[in-house]
Amino acid sequence: MFTVENLTIETRKGRKLIENLSFALNDGDKMAIIGEEGNGKSTLLKALINPKLVPYCVVSGKINNQNCKIGYLEQKLSSKWDNQTIVDYYLKDEPDDECDYDKYNDIFKFEKELKNMGFEFSHISENTLIKYLSGGEKVKLQLAKISSNNYDVIFLDEPTNDLDIDTLERLEDFILSTKKPIIYISHDETLLENTANRILHIEQLIKKTKPKFTLQKCTYSEYVDARNRQITHQTQIAYSERRERDKKEEILRQIKQKVENALVAAKKDPSSGRIIAKKMANVKAQERRMENEELTEIPDVEEAIKMIVDPTITLPSQKIILDVKIPKLVAGDKELAENVELFIRGPQKIAIVGKNGCGKTTLIKKLVPILRKTSGLKVGYFSQNYGEVLDYNKTALDEMQLSSKDFNAGTVLGSLKFSREEMLHKVKDLSEGQKAKLALMKLIIEKNNVLVLDEPTRNLSPLSNPVIRGVLKKYNGAIITASHDRKFIKEICDETYVLNEKGLKKSNFLENTNEDNEKK
Repeated sequence: MFTVENLTIETRKGRKLIENLSFALNDGDKMAIIGEEGNGKSTLLKALINPKLVPYCVVSGKINNQNCKIGYLEQKLSSKWDNQTIVDYYLKDEPDDECDYDKYNDIFKFEKELKNMGFEFSHISENTLIKYLSGGEKVKLQLAKISSNNYDVIFLDEPTNDLDIDTLERLEDFILSTKKPIIYISHDETLLENTANRILHIEQLIKKTKPKFTLQKCTYSEYVDARNRQITHQTQIAYSERRERDKKEEILRQIKQKVENALVAAKKDPSSGRIIAKKMANVKAQERRMENEELTEIPDVEEAIKMIVDPTITLPSQKIILDVKIPKLVAGDKELAENVELFIRGPQKIAIVGKNGCGKTTLIKKLVPILRKTSGLKVGYFSQNYGEVLDYNKTALDEMQLSSKDFNAGTVLGSLKFSREEMLHKVKDLSEGQKAKLALMKLIIEKNNVLVLDEPTRNLSPLSNPVIRGVLKKYNGAIITASHDRKFIKEICDETYVLNEKGLKKSNFLENTNEDNEKK
């Protein structure tokens, strides 16, 4: 059993991320850690494995994992693996270890898992170095190693990043079928809804000065629904009690004023003055009782991020946004697809899906300069490599200020749940989720009428994603997005296109996926 007792995590700058957390993981537990970006989810996960993985924090409390063999999927595979082969990765626990050739007898399990996830087998036979794999292929590599080994506990940090929809479904099947306890972080609401049976919600209150956690044994949907109902109900009661108290205080104030006036008038009549004095004593006693009356607390929860789209952003319904034909889509010397055609008219919202490595990002990048040459279009581009659209050496405040002179940068960042300290951090030091929010907000306030989005939700918390979807639903411009986020595609996009080696074809791919899930 994996147990935690009174765990407290505090940054070396004095900010507490977790305080007095205790729990036990049992077989069959699928515990999802949720919370806004920058709240310390990945830090917690690393600290549970080994406090040495978070040298920027002080970790106290008891973590009983000494006898547990832990499988860990990192949010980003360490660059120390870059110059190693896929077989080396399987035969080693750490990059600097010697290969354990005793594991070689079981390598067929690893290869089978890779094959089931659509991994290009030539990478193994040709001894491809890990640094040449795509982001999705690296995630598949980690998942295959975890699922083909007999770990006692499994830790997954954003396992859905970069995965195609087919592999996402295989990941869901793995999480549901294994009896081993799993603790994981994910932004994918569909995955959370389908797999989690315990929720650990991490919050940062009072401008990120007070940590709070909620630990419940329930599904993700049950948790969100119950939390929203509880917050709404408690808030209604709390404000109702305060309105009632205000009325009572006003009545008491008026009575007190009359008694005080009567006392002044009764100075020449001692007998009536004593009676009025008793009335004053009674009024003050009522005041004390009212002051000591306990009211229902207004819920102390972390507020959601806020984004508002400009309703004046529009596109004529008949304007041709894009009419492109690409005979061959290539990346370097590799041909990815042929005869790629895409036509978009007016404020359409389209999604491009496909297997990892099929060329979605390559296509997205090729479309951006074509769109920017079209008159009447102001094109905003969101890259999954945030360094392409953000200046990592600027502070978050400066980066936001450059986007528009019409907004107060501090106010905008505050609406994204940035603390004052985080506003002054360099962009390179922000969490991946904070970088994503910063890049998305820049696109919104720049008043672009076409948005080209490459995996826009991949690092956003499941609590931020509904806000993002709500904004983009109301957006009156055109959207072209490459995404594996099933909920995002279903709620935002009008049409879905599948990219493969034969080209780009309109498809009901997502609808078929949903039907398959229902059959399961």
